Amino acid sequence: MELRQLRYVVAVAEEGGFTRAAARVHVAQPAISQQIAQLERELGERLFDRTERQVSLTPAGEAFLPHARAALQSTAAGRDAVTLLRGVLAGRLAVGTVPAPPATLLDQLARFQRHYPQVRLTLRTGDPEKLVEQVIAGNLDTALIGTSGPRLPAGPAGQRLPTTLGAREFGEEPLVVATAPGHPLAANAEVTLADLREEALVTLTPGTGLRAALENACAEAGLAPDIRAETDDLSLLALLVEHGFGIALMPRSAAERLGPELVTLPLRHAALSRALTLVWRRDGVTAQARAFLEMDLE
Repeated sequence: MELRQLRYVVAVAEEGGFTRAAARVHVAQPAISQQIAQLERELGERLFDRTERQVSLTPAGEAFLPHARAALQSTAAGRDAVTLLRGVLAGRLAVGTVPAPPATLLDQLARFQRHYPQVRLTLRTGDPEKLVEQVIAGNLDTALIGTSGPRLPAGPAGQRLPTTLGAREFGEEPLVVATAPGHPLAANAEVTLADLREEALVTLTPGTGLRAALENACAEAGLAPDIRAETDDLSLLALLVEHGFGIALMPRSAAERLGPELVTLPLRHAALSRALTLVWRRDGVTAQARAFLEMDLE
């Protein structure tokens, strides 16, 4: 059993196919197929079900995958520990974030890169539940997610953050109502939730902090939001507003950055915000993640 075989297994599992996995690890596709077939012969079990259109893990593959990831992470940690003896932090820092992250996160990452130029940065966006899953699985070192107190913003009640995660508040960002320039509300200095009663709304998909904030605010105001379109892409949400599909509740910085033509209106009597929390796995803090988290305290 070789490390490259484990790396190929993880790549195929995460990419969902041999061709995409080959592109990710910069190896010819037949070489990956050959090495995984060799590993399967050694284990005496098939790790993947292969069809013309998709590749999926077998039960044996599901059981093997966490151990393959753990072995690769342990090897990387050992290599980084040796590098640290020379006073140099290298390796990789994988960070997850909400779509259209605040400038404070990007500023911190830029500062980290200046301090540790040999560390490669990987950034991934996603909804809070998926980001938390990736942190727990060890695919991400840390993630910036939207939360409601100690809970994930999935539905009115949400789910509590797993106790295996460390968490630190990262701040809040005000939410505003974004409209197209020609919308009737655009002439207002501010709006209330009651002003949204008859309006077509566009928003993010369920499970996101923005969707939860919109639904919770409307529920408290006794409103039933008229959602006409939804997307999992905050940039596309801004475009939907610009093209007149409806108005949207958005983080102020994201609305100004993604939709420079949009009109942003504060909410009167209902100051809403996007609460952000930095999470990491308590029992698996890499040297890179520790340096990043400690930099947050500077």
